[in-house]
Amino acid sequence: MSFTLIIGNRNYSSWSLRAWLVMKLTGAAFDEVVIPLDQPETHRAILAHSAAGRVPVLRHGDVTVWDSLAIAEYLAELFPDKGLWPASQAARAEARAVTAEMHAGFAALRGQLPMDLRAIQPMDKVSAAVREDVDRISRIWTGCRRRCEGNEPFLFGGFGIADAFYAPVVGRFRTYGIELSGEAAAYADAVWRWPDMQAWLDKANDESWSIDNFKI
Repeated sequence: MSFTLIIGNRNYSSWSLRAWLVMKLTGAAFDEVVIPLDQPETHRAILAHSAAGRVPVLRHGDVTVWDSLAIAEYLAELFPDKGLWPASQAARAEARAVTAEMHAGFAALRGQLPMDLRAIQPMDKVSAAVREDVDRISRIWTGCRRRCEGNEPFLFGGFGIADAFYAPVVGRFRTYGIELSGEAAAYADAVWRWPDMQAWLDKANDESWSIDNFKI
């Protein structure tokens, strides 16, 4: 059965980036369908793939999965040998917890610092709520890196689902000039330089769509 991943604009769609990075980790071939967001026909086009009306959507034979975390879990089950989650039970539990926190939280960061990978818009000051989110994320990255064993630069060793879910945050921090230090800064740099992240960025830079005041 073949895979098809339906995504939004690479420049803006943080949830699409997450699912795409996880899909790349499997090594499986897949087709991509890009649906431009915030257009008159966007909702109808997405509904053709999922009744939820949102991207990303993964289609695999008769199976349709329409949430980024559900897509990640589905792929982890299909490809258990790819190490999408850490091998040890304790690390796997922590990885799931920090991934779920990203999936469900950080509303101020999402709302006030939307993903716009092509933009460079340093901010002199952020709100207290955004600063709280930034500090929490920095503590997550630092704590995971300090507890991780091995020489890989990511949260739990090799690049995995947790890293894919924080990759859009790395982009946000670069866009808005959010300064990091120590392990958090080194981690963000490693994610930015990850080959699949760079491949996504190259395609985002090639897109012709531009959306004012887009938030996702």
